[in-house]
Amino acid sequence: MTTRARAYVTVTWPEANARRLARQHLSGPVPGLSPAEAVGAMLGTHAQVLSAAELSVGLRGAGLTRADVRTALWTDDAARRTLVKTFGPRGTVHLLPAADLPLWTGALSAVPTGPNPFPKDARMTPEQVEEVVAAIGEALTGAELTVDELSEEVVARTGPWAGDLVMPGFQEMWPRWRQVLHLAGHRGVLAYAPNRGRRATYTNPGYTPLPGPEAQAELVKRYLYAYGPATPAHFARWLAAPKRWAEGLFASLAGAGSGSGSGSGSGAIEEVAFEDAGPAWVVAGDTDFPAGPVRGVRLLPYFDAFAIASQPRERLFPGRAFERALAGGQAGNYPVLLVDGTVAGVWHQRRSGKRITVTVEPLEPLPAGRLRELEDEVERVGAIMEGRAELTVGAVSVGAHA
Repeated sequence: MTTRARAYVTVTWPEANARRLARQHLSGPVPGLSPAEAVGAMLGTHAQVLSAAELSVGLRGAGLTRADVRTALWTDDAARRTLVKTFGPRGTVHLLPAADLPLWTGALSAVPTGPNPFPKDARMTPEQVEEVVAAIGEALTGAELTVDELSEEVVARTGPWAGDLVMPGFQEMWPRWRQVLHLAGHRGVLAYAPNRGRRATYTNPGYTPLPGPEAQAELVKRYLYAYGPATPAHFARWLAAPKRWAEGLFASLAGAGSGSGSGSGSGAIEEVAFEDAGPAWVVAGDTDFPAGPVRGVRLLPYFDAFAIASQPRERLFPGRAFERALAGGQAGNYPVLLVDGTVAGVWHQRRSGKRITVTVEPLEPLPAGRLRELEDEVERVGAIMEGRAELTVGAVSVGAHA
């Protein structure tokens, strides 16, 4: 990758986007990349829909398949599992590298929370929260329990109040204690274990969180390495954290002498000028950016980390893409077509046995060369998902792959 360094850095959107794509391993699949390395580069893989997570990971490495992801996550030897499924950024289910779990739990457990979103009669006191988290950790140590089994254990260890059905769920009411399920994950005492049939199970992964300040400082640096230049507001949005807290955290990492626009701060992060976003930040000294433009066609699945974390969002989703490929400004709800690093359409797939029909809806007609690139990308999707993928554009079939 050809780069150029500058003493005082003004970063353009094409430069920032090209570097993010390269560091996300989306400029081209990387030979020998492991699932854990791919997930680490993304800073976690959204895994509410596990098949989408498997595709996100597979797209980054040459020859990776969903079987590789499942092996890294669920191999019979728990000590050799390199991925963990747990609650990550924004309190949503993510795949995280097992080696990074102390960092993640240390950072996430120290993020301040906003106002309690639950009705008054459903809330728990701070003391009750601590009691439930401790009960979850105890119940899951050396065990793999379904949520119903865990509920019985938590209520037995705390009291009937924890089992009160006051939490709105999917067409039912859940017990009170479940409002801190994600917090138990952030504290490092809960993670997903292999399914029992079709039922999810949980276990205590046994990781000790790093001290909060140390973990959060490292997480900011990793975030800026992957998605910088970025502002505190961008970081807060990615983490679902208070903006003012993020501003204070960035200021503490900038150190004396920064904030003047000179990029000469003595701290861990450095200020640069970033187009419409104004002052933004990178890791100190990390001011080399690709000189060439982004080229290529990529298909990103639901909630791919690159589409969610890249800011400003209106530059990644320009014009009609902002309306078509976002849900009220929220990224991830639609799989997206990238052309030269910019969202240029949406796509969806339908699977029947080994056959996968991939339908792409570009916002503008694709020339013949781009269609050939798209066919190659669809073939990769099929290989990653261990099937045979066929591409259609709109209602017109333009190719098939065995």
